[in-house]
Amino acid sequence: MSSSIRRAVLAAVAAGTALTAGLPAQASSHREAPFITTMPRVDGTDFYMFRSYEGGRDGFVTLIANYLPLQDPYGGPNYFDLESDAIYEIHVDNNGDAREDLTFRFNFADVVADLKVPVGDQMVSVPLKNIGGIGPGQNDTDALNVRQSYTIDFIQGNRRSGNSRSITSNSGETQFRKPADYIGTKSLGNYETYARDHIYDVVIPGCGSGRAFVGQRKEGFAVNLGPVFDLVNLNPLGPPNAIPNPIGNQNITTLALEVPISCLTRSNDPIIGAWTTASLRQARILNPKPNFDNNRRPQVSGGAWTQVSRLSAPLVNEVVIGLKDKDRFNASQPRDDAQFATYVTNPTLPELLEILFNGVAVAPNLFPRTDLVAAFLTGVQGLNQPANVQPAEMMRLNTSIAAKPAGNQHTLGVLGGDTSGFPNGRRPGDDVVDIELRVAMGALIQDATVAPNNKAPLTDGTPVSAADFDERFPYLRSPSPGAK
Repeated sequence: MSSSIRRAVLAAVAAGTALTAGLPAQASSHREAPFITTMPRVDGTDFYMFRSYEGGRDGFVTLIANYLPLQDPYGGPNYFDLESDAIYEIHVDNNGDAREDLTFRFNFADVVADLKVPVGDQMVSVPLKNIGGIGPGQNDTDALNVRQSYTIDFIQGNRRSGNSRSITSNSGETQFRKPADYIGTKSLGNYETYARDHIYDVVIPGCGSGRAFVGQRKEGFAVNLGPVFDLVNLNPLGPPNAIPNPIGNQNITTLALEVPISCLTRSNDPIIGAWTTASLRQARILNPKPNFDNNRRPQVSGGAWTQVSRLSAPLVNEVVIGLKDKDRFNASQPRDDAQFATYVTNPTLPELLEILFNGVAVAPNLFPRTDLVAAFLTGVQGLNQPANVQPAEMMRLNTSIAAKPAGNQHTLGVLGGDTSGFPNGRRPGDDVVDIELRVAMGALIQDATVAPNNKAPLTDGTPVSAADFDERFPYLRSPSPGAK
């Protein structure tokens, strides 16, 4: 890779990251906007897109959208089902026009068993999620009081009006099972065996075969969360492995797909862009007398689907978008991102960090930040910029760049010379926090007016690498149990 392309590539890191202006440690899109904090079931937390690096799967791209942040493993009795009155979507733009060309839509349904036990001379409904052991097979759920199923639709064209067809299992089923959350080791004696029995080989209409999994996984985002909220109360020049991941024992819910590259790309361009959204019905009416016996739910929903969550590159809404526009960004579509341009050209957080650290973390005082605009909105020419690109914020992946095995991946991605990693897509083991810190604060700016310590190896002190994840689909590890 030439030095000029390398500089441009690293500038791209600044875009999806430096645009975050260096405040890394808010977990990626965990409670990032005021409105979404009131509805955590539809809050997107992280989005990953990468060439599959599991052995024998080099012809596939893995797409992972995580939702429902900061799940305490002991969160009974209801635990963390997803919203049955919502749709969760992964969108792919494969011609650079900032509009979805393909959409994978997940729709969930509650399956209520209403388990009862004899009490005196009556059978009485139990208050617990389960009344006995679950698994190890996906159908071993007689003791499970409530479970969820889901469907996946494959939409070509506009997400609402395009050609929609059902993704099926190899046996033709359209209904898939979501495994129960990891209640504890007594309820689920071998959770990983049980969860992996919910990995489906699927048929994508007109695209061939792939794999799908939806279920609880261990939190994969590594970040020194608490100190950052306390006016970045950490040592940005300290050791990069000083603090074990403070949120590492919490869980999230993963929607994972493995899709053939040929399904996602157009023949003349290997570069794709993608993002995830969640939407609710426009109107919701509370039912004052819900009763599942009579099919009366706690709320009735109607009207058009309305987007309430949006996520692609990590940390954009948390630390780039101004507080007053965070809900607006969550409701927006990439093709309309010009409205947020000022937050990119004149980012505020580098200024705040300079004040907090008295010059320790010095960002380039060069405005407007045109170096970030091109990378943030278009991808990097020669790496992951589509032909005829329309500027828009989304994660971009050049699918012609081969994946690296887990043991050969560099945690700093492109910043470490590994072009198969962030910002060329994002793998679970890419340390996006440290990448963003170093580039955001001016490491790539070649200008005499920039202070020397713009080259400092900044860090939040919490490490992450491919070794923290599985080397097979869905890559994120088994969740932390509610009880051991």
